[in-house]
Amino acid sequence: MSRLGGLLAGGKRKGSVSSGDAPDDAETSVLDEEQGSIVMSLISQLKIGMDLSKVTFPTFVLEPRSMLERITDFMSHPDLIFGAETLEQPEERFIQVLRYYLSGWHVKPSGVKKPYNPVLGEFFRCRYDYENGTSGYYLAEQVSHHPPISAYYYVSPQNNLRISGEIKPSSRFLGNSVSTVMGGENRVYLIKRPEDGEYCITMPNMYARGILFGSMILELGDTCMAINDQTGLSCSVEFKVKGYFSGTYNAIAGKVRKGSMDIGDISGKWSHQMYYTDTQTGERRELFDADNAPVMPKVCLPLDKQEKNESRRLWSKLTEAIKNKDMEAATVAKTEVENEQREEAHKRDSVGVSWEPRFFKPLPDGRWVPKIHIPDDPKEAEACVKQWIWGQASL
Repeated sequence: MSRLGGLLAGGKRKGSVSSGDAPDDAETSVLDEEQGSIVMSLISQLKIGMDLSKVTFPTFVLEPRSMLERITDFMSHPDLIFGAETLEQPEERFIQVLRYYLSGWHVKPSGVKKPYNPVLGEFFRCRYDYENGTSGYYLAEQVSHHPPISAYYYVSPQNNLRISGEIKPSSRFLGNSVSTVMGGENRVYLIKRPEDGEYCITMPNMYARGILFGSMILELGDTCMAINDQTGLSCSVEFKVKGYFSGTYNAIAGKVRKGSMDIGDISGKWSHQMYYTDTQTGERRELFDADNAPVMPKVCLPLDKQEKNESRRLWSKLTEAIKNKDMEAATVAKTEVENEQREEAHKRDSVGVSWEPRFFKPLPDGRWVPKIHIPDDPKEAEACVKQWIWGQASL
């Protein structure tokens, strides 16, 4: 069983017909009669406004990977920022960061899928190898269980780029939909532009529509912000939800401002093409084309070389069962991991020991930052990061 809170995609029931602009086929799936009856049985127990953090959901909705790995979808196109520090105009550097941020939403599983809820102390690490001969390194850790918080860090020293942040999801049952408020923020640093400080970006909320009737589909909704206090640049991006009789799926609209002045508009669909239009000149250019953007592959240690609480090894039995479509084995595998977590928590409580994250530490303002100081020299920085993330492990 899995938690309904954090549902990251929707599906379509047999025989349902959507009105107006239809979602892409990859965004819908079909529930068979057995699956549909299980879902309806669980939903009948829910109440409007209920916190879904402790509600369980059937294993067939699970995407076979952890939320800690799911976050890597936002590292699928970091090359969009490579070289941004060389751009003289702060407006152009800001737009490059926007491109990166908007490029991550199209990477998702098809149909009704959500990633595993990470257990406390679970971590995921990987490496990216780029065409220019450089590499990027990613690490994420579940730093809190109640409330759930996933902290993450990406760095590519040779490309002068660092990205860090935390995700703090909370979900509610709204009747015919489930809302997931995506707390936390994403912070981008251009290492060779220290005068820029950090680019802070919040995330849109997620809505799984059609839980009780109609088409079951994921929508991103509400407004998120990208802000750089040092340059005075900001962008409010509205992720538009489709109206019942009009509108379209996956549309975005945004305003880029310098101070209080509008300097550009964002438009398009996060699942396809997005554009930036200069307010003064009227020039329109493509920001990102999701239909023709290859996803950067991850390099991970083989399972037998991973640590016990490393995501892919920790959930390996569950992942195998899901891929084999064995719901009974999947339920058993997931329960084993969760029971072990509860036992570990009980042992700590019995001796009065508090748990401490291995890779990240909290700040008073609620942010989580990595427990590492990276040297300025790119080669020294790369060696430092490798040792911190990988230790004695060797890819």
